[in-house]
Amino acid sequence: MGSEQDNWQGHVWQDPKSTALLVLADGLVLEGFGLGATGQAAGEVCFNTAMTGYQEILTDPSYAGQIITFTFPHIGNVGTNDDDIETVNMAAVLGACGVVLRAPITGASNWRAAKHFDAWLKARGIIGISGLDTRALTARIREAGMPNAVIAHAPDGRFDVEALTRAAAALPSMDGLDLVPKVASTQRYGWDETVWAWPGGYGRQQATNRHVVAIDYGIKRNILRLIATTGAKVTVVPPTTPAEDILALSPDGVFLSNGPGDPAATGRYAVPVIRTLLEAKVPTFGICLGHQMLGLAVGARTRKMRQGHHGANHPVKDLTTGKVEITSMNHGFAVDRDTLPGNAVETHVSLFDGSNCGIALTDRPAFSVQYHPEASPGPQDSHYLFARFAEMMASRKAVV
Repeated sequence: MGSEQDNWQGHVWQDPKSTALLVLADGLVLEGFGLGATGQAAGEVCFNTAMTGYQEILTDPSYAGQIITFTFPHIGNVGTNDDDIETVNMAAVLGACGVVLRAPITGASNWRAAKHFDAWLKARGIIGISGLDTRALTARIREAGMPNAVIAHAPDGRFDVEALTRAAAALPSMDGLDLVPKVASTQRYGWDETVWAWPGGYGRQQATNRHVVAIDYGIKRNILRLIATTGAKVTVVPPTTPAEDILALSPDGVFLSNGPGDPAATGRYAVPVIRTLLEAKVPTFGICLGHQMLGLAVGARTRKMRQGHHGANHPVKDLTTGKVEITSMNHGFAVDRDTLPGNAVETHVSLFDGSNCGIALTDRPAFSVQYHPEASPGPQDSHYLFARFAEMMASRKAVV
C-alpha cells in the first residue's frame, strides 16, 4: 500500500486540453473537444431532437448557415454512408456548417456504415465540438432564442477568443437573409431515381405519366425520389427561373421545395413567379420553405420563431381528416395564420405549439405543408401527400 502512495507522490492531475470552442455572440465561451474539420465557421445555433438521421440532417440544404446542437447524446455511432446524403450534388458541401455533440464519437456499429463519422465530417468540411452540456445549451436556446455563434477547432488548443467573439457578434441575423442562392441549382436537370426498397436499393423510373417541374430552393434527394415514385417525370429548375419558362415546359404540376433562410427575402423574386403559376391554375405542392412561399404568394406573412422546429417526432394534426401524423421538421420561420386570406384554408397544425403547418387554396389547385413528409419518423405517416399531389394533377388533367 505504501509503495502505491509513493508512486503517486508528486503526480499532478491535468484536465484534457480543450481543442474546440463554441463562442456565442453575447460572449459566452463553451469549451470542448474538436472533431471533424479544423478551422472556424459562423452560423445560427439551433437544436435538433432527432435520435437518428444525423447524416440526412447535416446534409439538408435547409440548414445552411446553421450550427446544429443534437440533444440526443450518441451521434455518429452508426457511421455514415453515401445513401443517406440529402444534397443533390454529392460533391457539394451544402447544409449545416457546424455540429455540437454531448458525447465523443464511438466506432461505427451498423451494417450500412462505410466511413467513420469523424472522417466523414472532415471530408465534408464540417466543424464539430463534443463534450458540451447540450441540455443546458438547448434550455438556453428555448429561453432566449437561437443565438449566432462561431464554432472553432484547433488541435493545438490555441484560440483568439476576442476575435471569435467579435466575429460571432458581427454575424447578421437570419431575419432578412436570402440563403437560397448558396444551395440551389444553377441549371435545369432531370431526375428519375425512385425510393429505396429492399433488397435492391434505389430504383429507376421505367415509365412516366405526368410531368412535374420542381423549383429548387434547396431541394432534398428523397423529395425528388417520392415525386418520381408517383410516376411523374421530374424536371428541376433553378429558383430564379421565370414563370414563362416553367409554363413553356408544359408541367402537369409544380413543386415548391424546401430551403434555408428568411422566406420573405427569397420571396422578393420567388413570389411573383408563384403567383403567375397560380393564375395559370397549375397544380402546386409546397414543402417547408415552399409552404412559406405559397403563403406569401397569396398575401400572408411569415414570422421568425424563437427556437424553431427541428426534430423527427413532431406531432401534426391533419384538420381535413382528423388524423395525427408524426413528422420531421426543420424551420425557423412560420406562416402567420392570422394573416391568411379567405381563399387559404389552414389544413395542418402543430400539436406542440399550435403553429400553422399546412394550407390549401379554395380557388386554385394548390396546397403545402410546413414539415417534411419525405422523411420517415412515422415512418410513412405523411407519404399520402405525394399521392394527394398526384391525384390533384390527374383531376386537373382530366378537366383540361
